[in-house]
Order: sequence, then structure tokens, then C-alpha cells
Amino acid sequence: MEVSLYKADLKDAVTIHEMKVKAFMPLLEKYQDFATSPANETVERIITQINQSFTDYFIIHHFEVAVGGIRVVKKDNHIYSISPIFILPEHQGKGIAQKVFTMVEQIYDDAKSWKLGTILQEKGNCYLYEKIGYKKTGATKAINDKMTMVFYEKHI
Repeated sequence: MEVSLYKADLKDAVTIHEMKVKAFMPLLEKYQDFATSPANETVERIITQINQSFTDYFIIHHFEVAVGGIRVVKKDNHIYSISPIFILPEHQGKGIAQKVFTMVEQIYDDAKSWKLGTILQEKGNCYLYEKIGYKKTGATKAINDKMTMVFYEKHI
């Protein structure tokens, strides 16, 4: 499978924003999480994230076509978090995200652990993360009566 990552810079902020809105809008419509949904983030917020010294944003390409993005946040003590990863709806289910996780773990080979959060009710996301070695931390956060965030960690 031909998947590649391109480190984003400021000129990519609008592209990331457009893909993020398209990828997360179905979840926003389903869960009505207006205050927390990445679909509601502004271009300015993405610019801020790209400019953060502890953040790397990548555009995900599949056969040279931009299909999503991933933000890697560097924490202390070789701990990293993924916040967020997203694949455009028409490219989901092709194994792209799984491949991206492998690639990111190779890029950040000093990592001792990885963290991420996802929607508990999205069983496909939970299945993917568990399949690639992430374990539930036991922590959850109710966002509203339709949606709960669940948190995962993977120790290397």
C-alpha cells in the first residue's frame, strides 16, 4: 500500500482544515459535540498547532492524493500523543490509518509510550487502536449524553 506522510507547514493549514471538517462532520452531526469537535476548529487554531514547537502535523497521502492528516504532540519523557488522526470518509476502511501509525512509530523511534483519545461509541476506531496495540487507560470523559471519550495508551 502506498501511503506517505508530508510534514505540513503554514501553507497547508487551509487544506488540513478542509479535510478535517470533511472527516469529522459526520461525527459532529451524530454526536452534536459542538464545543469539542475538530470539525468546528478554525484555520487559525490549525495555524497555532503547526507553529507549536512540540507539535508535528503531517498530511497523509495515499497514492499521491491527500486523504487525511495526523498531529503528533511531543510530551515530556519520550511520551507522544496523537491528536487527532483523520482520514477522509471516502478513503476510510482501506488500512491507511493503520499504516500511518506504523510510520509515525518509526519516525518517533525514541517514544516510550503513545497516547490518544477517541469516541467510545465509535467501535471501529476502538477496534483499530486495540488491534495495533493500544490499551484503554480506564479514563473516560462524558462529553454529552450521546458521546463519551475513552483514552488509550501504548507502551513501546
